[in-house]
Amino acid sequence: MNATPHERRRTNAAPGRARAANAAEVRSAPERPGLGPETTPWPVAGADAGSRAAPGEGTTLLIIAKEPVPGRVKTRLTPPYTSTEAAALAEASLTDTLHAVLAMPALRRVLVLDGRPGPWLPPGFTVVRQCDGGLDERLAAAFAACRGAALLIGMDTPQVTPALLAPALGADGWHDCDAWFGPAADGGFWALGLANPDPELLRGVPMSTAATGAAQRRRLTDAGLRVRDLPVLRDVDTARDAERVAAEAPGGRFARTLARLSRTGAG
Repeated sequence: MNATPHERRRTNAAPGRARAANAAEVRSAPERPGLGPETTPWPVAGADAGSRAAPGEGTTLLIIAKEPVPGRVKTRLTPPYTSTEAAALAEASLTDTLHAVLAMPALRRVLVLDGRPGPWLPPGFTVVRQCDGGLDERLAAAFAACRGAALLIGMDTPQVTPALLAPALGADGWHDCDAWFGPAADGGFWALGLANPDPELLRGVPMSTAATGAAQRRRLTDAGLRVRDLPVLRDVDTARDAERVAAEAPGGRFARTLARLSRTGAG
């Protein structure tokens, strides 16, 4: 879960307003501090407006992502790929992730998006706009809008499967557990789950460094949370990463897109 160079330079450039696509639901609510205007708390069914669900009553699955627009995504893949090819790989990675999440048990599935939905978005997701600010602020805002347990992943691990997240999403996933942490091979993290989402657990954590994962996990343990770990996964940041991830999930859209682009380049 890394910020691109563009994101690290971004200050208050407002992302485009998310719009409904492919039967996805887009929430409309008054502006709240730190949240995009379409973001409102996603209450647990049957819960009072001010209450939080107890662990085990269901988990909200969050995907934080960016619209796959050439020049704004996967910039570290160029070269060897063109910006258009890098965007195609980003779209394939996001699509694989969305379909994996659809196959997972969840109270609600929410796409926290910088940009607009496209034809790559399947039905079954609530779409909300990312807030402005650094990656730590955007992750914090996503959790702040949740009531009850929530688990967040990014769009850079197309090899994710329901089986990888099964320990966190099972009936006893939150038994004697306050947080789930998915470390990334590059030192970051690809998944973060919180039984009781608290945005202060993310704000101020330095993002997009080789020490980000360690710093985030330490923030959790310093807060006294009981943390369980998920398997280490590799983010797709470089061309070499793309090759390795495609080899791990050869049947996915990402692997097929990479193979097609490789054949085109070879030709």
